[in-house]
Amino acid sequence: MNVKRVGNVILAVKDLTKSVEFYNKILGMPIKRTRDNWVDLGQSGALLSLHPANESAPHVSTSVDNGILIGLLVGDVASAVDELKSKDVRIYRDIQEREAGKNAIILDPDDYMISLFEPSFISEKNIQTGGYIGFTPA
Repeated sequence: MNVKRVGNVILAVKDLTKSVEFYNKILGMPIKRTRDNWVDLGQSGALLSLHPANESAPHVSTSVDNGILIGLLVGDVASAVDELKSKDVRIYRDIQEREAGKNAIILDPDDYMISLFEPSFISEKNIQTGGYIGFTPA
């Protein structure tokens, strides 16, 4: 597996406006980019990405809508998933292909979700973050 770097730490938040105000105004994290219901904060390295939580789902680690999701960039998501399967890593959601790239979700030992993302650079005009053309994995 070839993890390039941590791309995003993605948080599902109950009130996007209030959370952006906290991270931006109170903690001083600059807003790098906003898109629909998604806000990226930070300047370089891994970004903190916020999106609205689904209030009808419980806020637990294995909830795509309400959990913490770590976004990792990989060179080849298919080979990464194959390698992880051979090591008995639990696959939460197998590979899906979208305009932004390919994505799969695995679970760590505590059931926290980790998004493995192979970006498609043909959609560079829609880049959401610095290198992690991510999306919530719903």
